[in-house]
Amino acid sequence: MISKSREKKKIKIMPLIISIGIPFLIGGITSVLIPNISSIYGDLVKPSFSPPSIVFPIAWTILYILMGIASYKVYVLKYDNIDVSSALFVYAIQLLLNFLWTFIFFGFKLYGLAFLELVVLFLFVMLTIKRFYKKAGKKAAILLFPYLIWIIYAGVLNFFIWMLNEM
Repeated sequence: MISKSREKKKIKIMPLIISIGIPFLIGGITSVLIPNISSIYGDLVKPSFSPPSIVFPIAWTILYILMGIASYKVYVLKYDNIDVSSALFVYAIQLLLNFLWTFIFFGFKLYGLAFLELVVLFLFVMLTIKRFYKKAGKKAAILLFPYLIWIIYAGVLNFFIWMLNEM
């Protein structure tokens, strides 16, 4: 007989795969709908601290995996009859904001609006971290810190691109 504490640590494979797959699906949809992101980025006047285009898919792959694992840590708490709906709702909102940013920035080339949207995204990522921490603890929250740092960097980069290309 498996003890209760050991049973909780058992990984639920399908929820984990789905949790990691959701951010990848959202990112993949934007790549399909805006296939020329790399060339749009390449044509922009960028600040000196701007990374080459190849950095973005690598960074987002890592971030999507970390986001998925964090959301999994929260989601599986529902099996213990813990209400995780508010944490997952905020997580879904920030995923939507992340999705929309790509269209605002690359699709519509509205760099100022994209910057403002990133500020809102930053607030929702902070709120997601807070909710994940309250529901699932430190590990779920820490997994989102690289994403938060990336959003801050993206915000600074977005701001300078806005200044260099629209002002």
